[in-house]
Amino acid sequence: MTIKTLDAELLGRFKPSFATRRVDQSDIAQLDERATALRPGDLVIARVSEVGQHANIERPDGRRAKLFAGDEILVACGARYAPDQFEADCPETVGPAELVAAGGIVGHVRCAHQRMREATQVEILGAACRHDGTRINLADYAVQTAPEPVRIPVVAVCGTSMNAGKTHSVAMLVRGLALAGKKVAAIKVTGTGAGGDLWFFHDAGASQVRDFTDAGFGTTYRAPVDDILLGLRRLIADVQAAGCEAIVIEVADGLRQSETAEILRSASFRSLLSGVIFAAGDAMGAEAGAAWLRRAGHRVMAVAGLLTRSPLAMREAETATGLPCLGQNDLQCPETVARLTTPAIQRPRLLQAA
Repeated sequence: MTIKTLDAELLGRFKPSFATRRVDQSDIAQLDERATALRPGDLVIARVSEVGQHANIERPDGRRAKLFAGDEILVACGARYAPDQFEADCPETVGPAELVAAGGIVGHVRCAHQRMREATQVEILGAACRHDGTRINLADYAVQTAPEPVRIPVVAVCGTSMNAGKTHSVAMLVRGLALAGKKVAAIKVTGTGAGGDLWFFHDAGASQVRDFTDAGFGTTYRAPVDDILLGLRRLIADVQAAGCEAIVIEVADGLRQSETAEILRSASFRSLLSGVIFAAGDAMGAEAGAAWLRRAGHRVMAVAGLLTRSPLAMREAETATGLPCLGQNDLQCPETVARLTTPAIQRPRLLQAA
């Protein structure tokens, strides 16, 4: 092990990323320059070798800072699942790697969408350590609120794939609940650390916003689903303790993604929900997704997403699924969201083990 002491001048030079936003940077005192067996969520310092697809890094405050060759960045190790961008593995040692997400995830690219440029190349300089030499991991700073029974409506939004309209649907539903006078929380349970969706939920009117980075994950790809669900239970308890009266949860990616599918099949996850809204790009996707969710035991309340841009596609989907199709104006309507959330809770629902 080769340990380098980091002074305030060196620390001030690093560009911190969104994924590291919960880390207390005063804990960073040393750099293990020969680190091996790196784990997802391990905090590392990397130097930009060549700027590629990600020409900016998102800082903890949401500002997108321009990257230059030679910049040193504070990021986290992790895998990534993004069919329209990169699939990547978590790095295991210091050395060459790629910036696989602008929110601050470094990994090794396995494959990429054809429209992607080459990933931004970095050199992992070492693992960030405390004064006592122990490594720093994002999980060390996770919300630790104890799980408790759910006493408020909880609606999940999932979809066929990335870019099916899930995040937009969550934001519009948040807006509708806020207009109905509810103190609403938005939680993103899976994905890759980035702030854009969270800022969107804040702007839509959410009084509390959390995501998996608050639960200690830089990315949830390949994370144990039991751990993801425990993190979610803590986040729900956290926003419930803050006085929220309704929660909207986004489950990232699509039903064919492994963690998404396992979460949605989980009795633990299903037990805390009032119902599910399914986002799709076309009627066939809506029909298949709604049927999948029903087989998994969910109460599917409506279809939303990209297909609602087309009145004809909406009519097709309503015929195919027997469900209402809700566009952005519908989701923002207080009367509509009241109908979705009113039948929610007759008694507290226990957050079961996965």
